[in-house]
Amino acid sequence: MNNLIVEFLASFLIYFLFFGLAILWVVDGKVKKEQVLHALLAALVAYLITAVIKIIFPTLRPFRVDGLPPLTFTIPGDSSFPSGHSAEAFAIAITVWLHDKKTGWVFLGTALLVGVARVWANVHYPIDIFFGALIGTLVAVIIERVHLFNFFAKKRK
Repeated sequence: MNNLIVEFLASFLIYFLFFGLAILWVVDGKVKKEQVLHALLAALVAYLITAVIKIIFPTLRPFRVDGLPPLTFTIPGDSSFPSGHSAEAFAIAITVWLHDKKTGWVFLGTALLVGVARVWANVHYPIDIFFGALIGTLVAVIIERVHLFNFFAKKRK
């Protein structure tokens, strides 16, 4: 695959998921504003969890081991395990999927492509992507089960 395409997908595709949430916020069809907030919260929590794990279990990124250059816009300086990009992408995608399967499949495909691109870009191992996706999925399901924003709205009444 062309290096510029890999660099674009590995560096910027995740922002399309956030942009997709902005569109869902404005359109407010099957996915309500509350679910967009759930997706954003899930992405934040997934990011924080991966950041802590990266500190506890520092692992070298593939480009540090194999000596090949990373194909990303910036050079990651943190640990490889787990993938924060995958955790955030799957947190968003699973949250959307839980509310609207048709739109959710598009988000899930994009999240999967984010993970694959991060491996192609030589910044993650497949196991990093797997555990990032697992973290994002679990966080999304838990936040959805708690139904956090609905909980606070009921408390105010």
